[in-house]
Amino acid sequence: MESQNHQNPPPQNPQETAVRPPSSGFPTTVIEKLKTNLAFRSKWAELNGAMGDLGTYIPIVLALTLAKDLNLGTTLIFTGIYNIVTGAIYGVPMPVQPMKSIAAVAISTPDFGIQEAMAAGIWTAAILFVLGVTGLMQLVYKLIPLSVVRGIQLAQGLSFAMTSIKYIRKVQDFSMSKASGERHWLGLDGLILALFCACFIIIVNGAGDENEERGNDCDLGDNNQERAVGKMKKMRKFVASLPSAFIIFLLGVILSIARGPKVVKGFKFGPSSIELLKISKHSWKEGFIKGTIPQLPLSILNSVVAVCKLSSDLFPGRGDFSATSVSVTVGLMNLVGCWFGAMPCCHGAGGLAGQYKFGGRSGGCVALLGAAKLGLGLVLGSSLVKVLDQFPVGVLGVLLLFAGIELAMCSRDMNSKEESFVMLLCTAVSLVGSSAALGFLCGILAHFLLRLRKLGQYQSCSMV
Repeated sequence: MESQNHQNPPPQNPQETAVRPPSSGFPTTVIEKLKTNLAFRSKWAELNGAMGDLGTYIPIVLALTLAKDLNLGTTLIFTGIYNIVTGAIYGVPMPVQPMKSIAAVAISTPDFGIQEAMAAGIWTAAILFVLGVTGLMQLVYKLIPLSVVRGIQLAQGLSFAMTSIKYIRKVQDFSMSKASGERHWLGLDGLILALFCACFIIIVNGAGDENEERGNDCDLGDNNQERAVGKMKKMRKFVASLPSAFIIFLLGVILSIARGPKVVKGFKFGPSSIELLKISKHSWKEGFIKGTIPQLPLSILNSVVAVCKLSSDLFPGRGDFSATSVSVTVGLMNLVGCWFGAMPCCHGAGGLAGQYKFGGRSGGCVALLGAAKLGLGLVLGSSLVKVLDQFPVGVLGVLLLFAGIELAMCSRDMNSKEESFVMLLCTAVSLVGSSAALGFLCGILAHFLLRLRKLGQYQSCSMV
């Protein structure tokens, strides 16, 4: 009976429930922790949250599949497994997203193919794994100032938002990684559809504040007014409970089939063949130089440091896991999957913010998404790309827009002028220079110069 008492510990907060390990033996402790980590806080909210980072995932996977013949079925299977495992380990909606820098190089460089992309993923994973197991990643996490982390998060959030606006306004050719013209107002992927979806999300989710319940401080004049207020509250509660992202994603699936009715006939049941890749020496070299070098700073800063900080902000007492563990899981994922042609993946602060924005609160959120990916990969394999190719890109842009805004809003706790200065400098350089590493270096330099200046002021005052 003792283990049952620990399954549902009394919550300190209605939304965030702290994990308390049971006092029984090791196997029971592991089982109870898995149950706690994968337990839904709210079924519809978790389902809705699972859709939160698809605005990033689908376009990059689709672009790599069309431009570089990425094995979509294998990628779905492995990323599905990643989702399930990380959800079980961390107990928060830890996202699994493409390594964006490697993907960008692969899409834009003709001689950078799947072998080079997988080599880059393995190189990056190996370095992150070593940084994790040696404890160096935790040291890096502790030394980086919060204002610099916030600058990286703000830059990534704004970058997502700007990309989403391009998706909404322009017709996208993902195979060429460029826009091919202005989007029409009408149609199954028109501007009106995207605007409707954006308005729907704002009405349902608001600004993302969970504490929107207002106290009943006003004096209700008569029974009729009291009934009207009661009905209004019920209506608000019903609207707020709608799984907005899931409804929009479902609408996108329906419209993708309507745009290309023949895609259903092209389905081939069964998983794609999974084969061990043979990577040449040239591919190892090209992968490291063109893929790993630009990806590594982004992975360290956004996939480990920013994710750990954001998780501790969103899930106090439950999301305070170490940078070491996150670095190790990113490393292990790719040290296995990339050898079989699965897209190089990492965690990402933007994906975590997006899933949180739409209601994800537990590891069950991403485990549910992982189960869906795994099922689609096993049942439909790479033939699913025909449906994804018809998916309304404007709808994906809307999901990505709100994920980016949620991530950027994390920077609102920079209250002092000095912190805001460092954060905005880091953000500006990251966006204009298109390099998180460059923004990071400028932010660190500004932080220490300000500290040095302040130290000089203290010394001069003491001499007086």
